[in-house]
Amino acid sequence: MTTTWVVVLGASAGTLVIKGLAPALLGGRALPARVAGAMALLAPAVLAALIVTNTFATGRHVVLDPRAAGLGAALVAILLRAPVLVVIVVAAGTAALLRALT
Repeated sequence: MTTTWVVVLGASAGTLVIKGLAPALLGGRALPARVAGAMALLAPAVLAALIVTNTFATGRHVVLDPRAAGLGAALVAILLRAPVLVVIVVAAGTAALLRALT
């Protein structure tokens, strides 16, 4: 098991514990604003970290390859307000085309 997966599983377990224990410990009271804000940002932050790690890293090296171009194409599609399926097809198509050409 790689370090990345250990971090992913640890963050997942931490999220589940926080989300599971908070209602039980607080007994119906609202979460403090700082805790609620941190919990709301945890999942998007982990997802963003996984995307960046898988796009720009190979082993312990930073690389720019067709995956990065696919992510850039997806960003352009998102900025043009394309549907999610179109964004995925554009990203995969861009990466596949560049892999075929290189």
